[in-house]
Amino acid sequence: MKFKSIAILALITVLYTSCKKDLGNYVYSPPSEPVVTGINNATFAALLGDTLTINPKVTLAGADPLKDLDFEWHITVQEELREAVYKGYPLKMVYNLGPGDRACKLTITDKRNGLFYTFPFKITGTTQFSAGILVLSNDNGVTKLSFVKPDKTVLGDIYKSLNKDDLPINPVQLYYSKPLPYQPNTKEEYWVLSNDPNKSGVVLDASTLLKRTDFAAQFFSPPAVINTGYLEPFLGPVQMGTVPTGVINGKLYVGVSSTAPFADDYGKFANEQGGDYTMSKYFTHGSSFFIGYNLKGKAFITFGADGTYSGNNYKVDAASTGFDPKNVGYDNLLFMKPTEGGPSYAFFKTATGTITELSFSYPMGDDRTFKGVGKRTFKGSALIDDNTKWVVNSLNVFYFSSKGKIYRYNPINEDIRQLDADFGGKKVSMMKISLDDDTLTVGADGAVYTLDVSVSKTGNITKTITGIPGEPVDIVSR
Repeated sequence: MKFKSIAILALITVLYTSCKKDLGNYVYSPPSEPVVTGINNATFAALLGDTLTINPKVTLAGADPLKDLDFEWHITVQEELREAVYKGYPLKMVYNLGPGDRACKLTITDKRNGLFYTFPFKITGTTQFSAGILVLSNDNGVTKLSFVKPDKTVLGDIYKSLNKDDLPINPVQLYYSKPLPYQPNTKEEYWVLSNDPNKSGVVLDASTLLKRTDFAAQFFSPPAVINTGYLEPFLGPVQMGTVPTGVINGKLYVGVSSTAPFADDYGKFANEQGGDYTMSKYFTHGSSFFIGYNLKGKAFITFGADGTYSGNNYKVDAASTGFDPKNVGYDNLLFMKPTEGGPSYAFFKTATGTITELSFSYPMGDDRTFKGVGKRTFKGSALIDDNTKWVVNSLNVFYFSSKGKIYRYNPINEDIRQLDADFGGKKVSMMKISLDDDTLTVGADGAVYTLDVSVSKTGNITKTITGIPGEPVDIVSR
């Protein structure tokens, strides 16, 4: 019995010792993880054609990161539905993946244990034309396109330098077809539009300024002659970005939007919006309608939200004592930019040479009732000539040019004031108002000026860009 007790005790001692030693085998020492700084969620600029180098600091405790880690760089080229993959450290490449933002990730694999780690970042591809100002001008009958760098360096006649060709004559507009955030695979383009009977314009890649095609390719079946009045992006309740709308050959055109934004047919013009009318280039696209002026019928006309022609099939307010919108009687519309729901104004040159000002309103919502509010002789009639340029801000304050000067006109009290800006007697060839109403961009022979027209300011020149060949016609800032 005594022997049995001793044996049991010995067995327990052995088992206890074995378990204690086995516990020691479960002490876990995790391998070191790579520590990467300077890349996670960062954005790197890459100039097209230049060398891009990304070398974040990588440390790996107790090991050599260059020997014990593998590096893979993944760059998403969304418009081509592919990934560009590069291996090694650091990332060093001649950047050729095009302009724009690229979603990227760095994947690091620990060769000691097979664990991998991912670090997201972005690359923004740029060209020398990614930021700056593009100016369309008429240089003694020759159309020229110039690029102004952020440091004010002017690359004059850049189109001919790059494309070895001349632009069409009689330039009328520089249209910027700019994709919206939800249109990532859509082409970004400049359209140089001209009223040249032989060629209506050209379409340029916005990043390289190289010609992509002629403007006629924007039509499924181009008209024999394309006379552009004015184009703007389709506005309405849903912003369409690269879908254009506007007046061509006196008719309203609306780009196709029924395909994917990156499809070749997206934004192209099909047929004109049919109807018996010849439309002025001055129009407004409201939330659910277009309103314009029929030069042929000498009356205001409307279209549905999709551009369907309604003509003068609208109600006229019984209190319209100012004029009859269906029978205005004038066919020389100088300027008009109706507002939706609020007061609007139109200026016509009459047969006697005086300028008639019409005030009217066309409300929002389903009540399509036109109200002709008033009719009077424009107080500044004596200042208007064939070279006068017009713009209006969001508060219905008008600016117009006359013999090298610019005047501000408030139709509420008929106040006309000359701005301070002095252009040395040169004719004003272009005017554009900023979206915030604070600055006026003015073109005159050889130069572009920025005027301060904010509250309490009287139009002093704050910035001048010289070296523009000829008279500026239009301008786009990017």
